[in-house]
Amino acid sequence: MVQRTIALSFLLTLLMAPLMAQTPPIPSLDAWEVHDLERPQPRMVTPSAMTPAPPPSDAIVLFDGQSLDEWTHRTGQPASWTVKDGYMEVRAGAGAIATKRSFGDVQLHIEWATPNSGDGQDSGNSGVYLMNTYEVQVLNSYENKTYPDGQAAALYGQYPPLVNASRPAGEWQSYDIVFRRPHFDDNGDLTRPARVTVFHNGVLVQDNVILTGPTGHRSRPPYQAHEDQLPMVLQDHNEPTRYRNIWVRELAPEM
Repeated sequence: MVQRTIALSFLLTLLMAPLMAQTPPIPSLDAWEVHDLERPQPRMVTPSAMTPAPPPSDAIVLFDGQSLDEWTHRTGQPASWTVKDGYMEVRAGAGAIATKRSFGDVQLHIEWATPNSGDGQDSGNSGVYLMNTYEVQVLNSYENKTYPDGQAAALYGQYPPLVNASRPAGEWQSYDIVFRRPHFDDNGDLTRPARVTVFHNGVLVQDNVILTGPTGHRSRPPYQAHEDQLPMVLQDHNEPTRYRNIWVRELAPEM
């Protein structure tokens, strides 16, 4: 009887292992306070030269330098950022803009440039919000010190980038982001957290990290159930940050 019990327990463990592997636990970031200035600063690396390339054939082009037709204000009103010379620029006070389409699992390419003014969080501050909820920070982080989990390519309030691959303010930079959305069951309980990979100027800076929940300011809120697809959002933080060459590829859902 004891042997049968042991065998049954072992069999259940084997059967449960794949399920357990599919639901990684939410990591703890308790070692660091949110926006802790004592957190180690990512080391600087010099990225290769910027070489803009056309979108792949299966990409959805969200901004081609000509119009904001794919974008809207969060309120549903027309987007009113400035468009000129092949880029869009944040118009301070105009508010964040959102894609008219909704997305879940994606590969996103976006290029941006910050103004050469201000310091800390007041130097080109903006952000790329995946599913209107999870932010990859945009900031001038070239010789501009701030809290590490709020610099360029940080997953804001959670993870600093592995290295600082920033170019000087005023120069064009790129993000290539792979985002895997969170999953919730019918009761609204989390079954799989969101994961993010980010290349900043071609340099790996976020390596398939597990998000602890939505982006918060000076907080790390828990997950709340939401739709499987939501718009992407670009933040208006009263800085004339510029964006260009934005495209997205929808990825097949994970099994």
